[in-house]
Amino acid sequence: MKILITGGTGFIGKALINMLLDQGEEITLLTRQASARDIFANITVICADPAISGSWQDKIMDHDCFINLAGAQISNRWTKTFKKELRHSRIKTTRNLVQAIANTHNPSKKTLISASAVGYYGFHNDEFIDEDTPSGKDFLANLASEWEDEAYAAEKYGARVITCRFGVVFGKDGGALGHMLPIFKKAMGCPAGNGKQWVSWIHLNDLIRALIFLKDRPTASGPFNITSPEPVRNMVLAHTLGKILNRPAKVSAPFIAIKALLG
Repeated sequence: MKILITGGTGFIGKALINMLLDQGEEITLLTRQASARDIFANITVICADPAISGSWQDKIMDHDCFINLAGAQISNRWTKTFKKELRHSRIKTTRNLVQAIANTHNPSKKTLISASAVGYYGFHNDEFIDEDTPSGKDFLANLASEWEDEAYAAEKYGARVITCRFGVVFGKDGGALGHMLPIFKKAMGCPAGNGKQWVSWIHLNDLIRALIFLKDRPTASGPFNITSPEPVRNMVLAHTLGKILNRPAKVSAPFIAIKALLG
């Protein structure tokens, strides 16, 4: 299978590419980073900004599957400018991919797997939610919902579309732990506020296997929550990390401090 990947230089993308290569798939990476050619010597690399339409769209028309992981990381201070970047990097990229699929000779033979996030559901308490639960109304929920809508536009051309609502991704050398471990190792890690927030998480290896599972199932379409069976509360997560690192998380970070830091 010939597979195009956007966002392939990130934490998830690198792991996905390596596993797909192990399975003998033919990979094309669409990225703004020219250095990707040095990272991945055995794949095709197209250097272009997927958020800007261009000649790259003609170069990917013969691909069978499109895995869209592109998007600015949310772990930054949410200024008005950065919020625009969060939206632009997701919405425009997905829209351009859909247009490329629409221009192929047989769009009904194509599969689009597009990333999303459990932030789609917005704020909740202790109730169970699933893929049929409506989206929330906060900024991140609206962003995820609009992001998915752009992907599902490919269905009108006959393409199979899957949206993957990722939980918090854990794994070595990046992801959520990449931000958390340095803080915990300095004995500064702690629960956020009252610590009762649910954390729906997924290990990187399981997430990658889920993406490949969905790719290989022709009958799979629509939204999927990519999370572990058992979420944990923020307090449990913080205390577990502290215990493993021998850096007990004894205090809590007040919400006002978190808001001041992250916006």
